[in-house]
Formats: sequence, C-alpha cells, structure tokens
Amino acid sequence: MALTDADVQKQIKQMMGFIEQEANEKVEEIDAKAEEEFNIEKGRLVQQHRLKIMETYDRKEKAVELQKKIQSSTMLNQARLRVLKAQDDHVGNVIEETKKRLSDITRDQAKYLEVLKSLIVQGLFQLMEATVALRCREVDVSLVQRAVPDAIKVYKQATSKEAVIKIDTECFLPTGTFGGVELSAMRGRIRVVNTLETRLDMIAQQLLPDIRNTLFGRNPNRRFLD
Repeated sequence: MALTDADVQKQIKQMMGFIEQEANEKVEEIDAKAEEEFNIEKGRLVQQHRLKIMETYDRKEKAVELQKKIQSSTMLNQARLRVLKAQDDHVGNVIEETKKRLSDITRDQAKYLEVLKSLIVQGLFQLMEATVALRCREVDVSLVQRAVPDAIKVYKQATSKEAVIKIDTECFLPTGTFGGVELSAMRGRIRVVNTLETRLDMIAQQLLPDIRNTLFGRNPNRRFLD
C-alpha cells in the first residue's frame, strides 16, 4: 500500500522531532559538561590564587616580624651602649674626682715622704741602672732630697748594687701634677713615670671590675670573673 503525502509529512515531522529532541539533549549534556569543567577550572584557579595570596601575605608577615626583631635588637643594643657610656662616664668622673683629692696626700709631709721613698725604690727596681735622673715637682725638691738616701739604701740592700740619683733642679714635672717622681736612665731612653696620677690610673685599671661592681652591682650577664 503506497504512502500518501500526508503520511510522508507525518513521518518527516516525527523524524525531525526525534532529531530535535536528540539535539536538545546533546546540547544540554554539552552545557552541563562545560559548566562542570568551568566550575572545576574556576575552583582550581581560585584555589591557586588563594594560595598565592596566602604565600604573599605570609612572606610579608614574616618580613614585618623580622623587621620588628631587627628594630627591637637595634634599640636594645643602643640602650645598652647608652648605659655602658653612662657607666663609663660615671667611673671616669669618680677617677677624676679621686685625682683631685691626691693633693690631700701631699699635705701630710711625713706620710708623703714615705710615699716618695717607695716610688723612688720602685723606679730603681724597674730601671736597674747605676745612674738615674729624677724629676719631681719644684715644691717637692726638699722632700725628695730627704727620701733619696733611704731609697738608695733599700735598693742596695735588696740588690747589692750601688745607685746614684741625680735630682733635676731645672726641669720639673709639669704644672698640674699632684705629686710623685719620674726616673730615667741612659740619657732619657728608658723612663719610669711614678707620679701619683699614673699610679692611680694603674690601680684604677686593675680594680676597674671591683669599682664597677661597687658602683653598679654585679653584671648578671657576666659568666666568668677575672
């Protein structure tokens, strides 16, 4: 039985409807897959950028923390240096004040005579020369003349050596010297300065740790003692 035109048109419409439905379903499938892939890629990119942002801020945070530590350490060191300078200045002032009081020693003639004798003996032991030149303050010449014989006697008893001391009565110790003597030999090539100032400086250097402890207390960061 032959198909009429109406049957043919109906079959064509059915086929077109089927094809259109298949096409729509395929489009929906493609859209769904594309959206899924888009969401996956979007999530991956978002996570990637999130990690980069976190790494950037982490680096910045560490840099800020490091800068804080550096600034804190710098300020702490500067504070320590200021404290040390203030302590050194105070110790220096104490020593300078002590030097000003050295003149008190020379007021007691009997005690100062013994001091001069000891300083001369020490100088002789250091030089160990037969002929020694001696300088002193102009006001001390008479006391030094009295101290020299006893000093030579002590030196001779200890070393069995003779010594001649020539007191310089033209070139005296500089103005401002608080007392003591200066001995030299071999035409001034070797010299021993035994003024009260130099002796005080020597003692101050030796006792500097004790002076610091007395003035400021023991340093808790110091593990070893001299």
